[in-house]
Amino acid sequence: MAQNASISPEPEAQPAQPPRPNPDLKNLDRLVGTWNLKGSEFGTYGEIKGQVTFEWMEGGFFLVQHVNINYAGQKVKGIEIIGHERKFGEEPSEEIKSRFYDNMGNTLDYVYEVDGDTLTIWGGEKGSPAHFKSKYTEDGNTSTGRWEWPGGGYEVTATRVK
Repeated sequence: MAQNASISPEPEAQPAQPPRPNPDLKNLDRLVGTWNLKGSEFGTYGEIKGQVTFEWMEGGFFLVQHVNINYAGQKVKGIEIIGHERKFGEEPSEEIKSRFYDNMGNTLDYVYEVDGDTLTIWGGEKGSPAHFKSKYTEDGNTSTGRWEWPGGGYEVTATRVK
């Protein structure tokens, strides 16, 4: 015996929306490009010069910095990944955080803040005595700043190359 059942179609499943980067990451757009650095340490007056390049990783969730500088006679090469930290099973952090790795085995964590033309990078956590503060020119092609930490620091000027 056949039944004449009306089959109602199931609603079509909507494709999952891909995650989107936090809009506050756009504040880091001013860093994108290649920059020449020139500066000097406090006290010992060791010279700092070299180049850094910032580029967005595909997807826009992370900004990648490549570092190639001479810091008071010491060659420093490194890479930094900047974005919202998302630990396994958790939501992304509210703060923009980074981790830097270099050729001397350092693994350094930072917190980034952008307020208008001022960039502040905190060593470790926000409010740390180790911090960098720089101000950008109106055209965005030059930045002058200072890294400070207990017992030392340096001043540096960054000029956009491209």
